Amino acid sequence: MGHGYFLSGKTVGFLMGITALGGCMSQDGEGIVSRMKTAPFGAGQSKKTDTADAGSFVITSLQARSSVLPSGSAYEQVATPVLAANSRAAESELKSARLRSEAQSKNWLPTIGPSISLTSLSDAVTSIVVDAVLYSGGKKKAERAFAKADVEVAAVNLAVDTNERVHTALSLYLAGQEAREKSAMLSAALKDMKHFEWIMTERVKGGVSDMSDLNVIRHKLAKMHAELSAETDAAASAIAELNAMSVRKLDAVQGVSKIVVARGSVQPLSVMHAEAEKTRSIASAKIDRAGYLPTVTASANSNGGGITGSIAPENPIGLGMGANLEAIKATEEAAGRRVAQAREEADRRIAKYGAQASALARQAAEAQALTGQAKANLDLFQSQYDAGQRQVMDVVGVYETYATQAQAAIELKYSLAAANLEMARELGLLADGSEI
Repeated sequence: MGHGYFLSGKTVGFLMGITALGGCMSQDGEGIVSRMKTAPFGAGQSKKTDTADAGSFVITSLQARSSVLPSGSAYEQVATPVLAANSRAAESELKSARLRSEAQSKNWLPTIGPSISLTSLSDAVTSIVVDAVLYSGGKKKAERAFAKADVEVAAVNLAVDTNERVHTALSLYLAGQEAREKSAMLSAALKDMKHFEWIMTERVKGGVSDMSDLNVIRHKLAKMHAELSAETDAAASAIAELNAMSVRKLDAVQGVSKIVVARGSVQPLSVMHAEAEKTRSIASAKIDRAGYLPTVTASANSNGGGITGSIAPENPIGLGMGANLEAIKATEEAAGRRVAQAREEADRRIAKYGAQASALARQAAEAQALTGQAKANLDLFQSQYDAGQRQVMDVVGVYETYATQAQAAIELKYSLAAANLEMARELGLLADGSEI
């Protein structure tokens, strides 16, 4: 036979009284109980809700970040479909953290639940019990701070995850473009080298040149064939992997975009993550410390038992309490040290990327100039060969030097682009924060 809940007028008064008492005795500070307020209960609830939902500096700064990828550029054409295909597991974690924070923002309210007790072997009495924490030593406030910091950590993780995905896609894109450009250069070189092979073959047939020279050219030709195959395979592999990350094929995208990254414009994501974790660790330490302080609770029973209260710490006080409190204090200190360490490591990485970008920009310009000089030398030797002043092997040697220098210039060009992407990833500037 089921049991219903029957509330008398007196019982209802008890329940309303304990609920109002819990709201009036809400905590305004660290373990400080406010005096009885004359404002209505609804006003106190609004204040607590507003406090729990107050804006976060971390999330606001993340939302304010703008992508350094130029609008309409090849980089943006790659990033947009890649982000559209993102499963965004970190987004689910952020949503879960937000829901937990919303739940904790109401943790100062009394709780209501059923209570079943046996009065005899055959009868059970069901009642409703209202429990209210009047004083928790700052635990309730710390729990709200922990939940809010948990949201910030999840938000930074989402930003890191998104920037990592864009960086991975753009790295694959650059690898594919570099391999394609090298393939195009090697294809042209291979065509010219085949012409030299034909000339040398005819000279050998006519007894003008030695077979050893033809073997040398054929060896160089085979080497170019192998390099061309390797670059073609690398391009196909990178583009195939990139297409697997995107909602549409990206084979037709071409070119390298120039991005400008201001080193001191925003805080690195790794530092923001460490600071959010520091806030969460400190809140967790305050929760643990509050467990050793007295907790004042009150309860009301629908059976008319009146309001009862208790004063007792959650954690037992023993000989190890001092060591536990010192450990909690050390946890807060360690969290601060981790932020300093994260900031130092981020500064080192950004300085390294900046120095690499500057060096690579200079080297790329020098390599481009050297490539131009090598091409001028090749043209000169070619004209001298046509005039009968040079041998075929002289032209072949100069041509090989030109091809090698052209490959080096291509490598430096894409190394510079990769260094700029690394800095943008470190600062979290590969995606718009508002879109994330």
